[in-house]
Amino acid sequence: MDAIKKKMQMLKLDKENAIDRAEQAEADKKQAEDRCKQLEEEQQALQKKLKGTEDEVDKYSESVKEAQEKLEQAEKKAADVRTHCQPLSP
Repeated sequence: MDAIKKKMQMLKLDKENAIDRAEQAEADKKQAEDRCKQLEEEQQALQKKLKGTEDEVDKYSESVKEAQEKLEQAEKKAADVRTHCQPLSP
C-alpha cells in the first residue's frame, strides 16, 4: 500500500512539474511572438526609412546631374569667350 501511495505522489509531482514546464514554455512562446512582432514592426519602419532615403538619393543625383550639365555649358561658354576675346598680337 505504501508503494502505491509513493507511486501516486511521484506521478502527482511529475504532473505538476510537467504543468510548470508547459506554462513556462507558453510564456516563452508568448515572449518570442511579441519579440517577433516588435522586430517585424522595426523592419517595416526601416524599410520605409530606406525608401525615403533612396528617394532622396534619386533627387540629389538628379540635382547633381543638372548641376554638371550647367557646369559643362558654362565651361563651353567660357571657352568660347576666351577664343573670341583673345588680344590682338602686335
